Amino acid sequence: MLALGKLLELTLAGHEPAQKIQLTTGGVCLRWLGEGALEVRPSAATDSGLDLLLSAGVHGNETAPIELLDSLLQAIARGQLVPRARILFLFGNPEAMRRGARYIERDVNRLFNGRHTAVSGNEALRACELERLATTFFSLPQRTRLHYDLHTAIRGSRIEQFALYPWKQGREYSRQELVRLQAAGMRAVLLQNKPSITFSAFTYEQLDAEAFTLELGKARPFGQNAEVDLSRLETSLRQLIEGVETDLEQPLDQLALFSVSREVIKHTDAFRLHLDDDIENFTELDQGYLLAEDDRQQRWVVEEQGARIIFPNPKVANGLRAGILIVPTPQA
Repeated sequence: MLALGKLLELTLAGHEPAQKIQLTTGGVCLRWLGEGALEVRPSAATDSGLDLLLSAGVHGNETAPIELLDSLLQAIARGQLVPRARILFLFGNPEAMRRGARYIERDVNRLFNGRHTAVSGNEALRACELERLATTFFSLPQRTRLHYDLHTAIRGSRIEQFALYPWKQGREYSRQELVRLQAAGMRAVLLQNKPSITFSAFTYEQLDAEAFTLELGKARPFGQNAEVDLSRLETSLRQLIEGVETDLEQPLDQLALFSVSREVIKHTDAFRLHLDDDIENFTELDQGYLLAEDDRQQRWVVEEQGARIIFPNPKVANGLRAGILIVPTPQA
């Protein structure tokens, strides 16, 4: 197997490869762009016109999607998976991956869309670098742009695999992309309603890619992901890479849609979230329930019918969201 196919091994060891460009026997070009970054180019004769950005490890302890990307890249390097798409593989936070930590000082996935310019440190520099790599990758005209940023969650979930769909003023959601997500095993999609500071929001809002954050189960250490079933996602990614997708006009009968009702923002150290520590994502909350308090003037009471909570985390830094209230959204 080509050495560049061992991108994960290189990243975890902190090594720079001696050869930056290698070719498979089938003429596929692998090009090392920097730590945790590798571009794959198909031969010109077979190029499908798709630019596919696959990122994982933005949170370093979310290892199942890292292992999935490693498997896909190794298959390409061995010639067992022959791409027709141009692909950028990115491991988001190499130092956190090496330490088995979500992040070192700052959550990288809260530093995009320019947020990194307001803070200092290595993770701010990494977010800037990821923006640069994505911008360069998506700079070619007249090509289809798609980005999947792969994650696993801190906690369990009543809907284990789901996607977050970014928002941009005046831009419509794509039914074709929803069908793709359903085929990839997603059981719910959260339609966001305002700009965000995540990686997928950056590529969606600034680079005009179709872009999604995919939550794929619960975070576990390397080698302990047998319970995280990514088989449907892997099949879908292989089809995208090989350019052999099936019908994208399927009914969306296995996909629940939700929209954001409110974000719960932690403003001060006095913030209290009135939920059990082990509450699962998509848990439904009763109307009238006192969800959170920050000070005597700020209280979050559940008003919405059918409201559910996702990403509850009272330990975030002040100014960041400590949870999202979502409500079911009928399909158009």
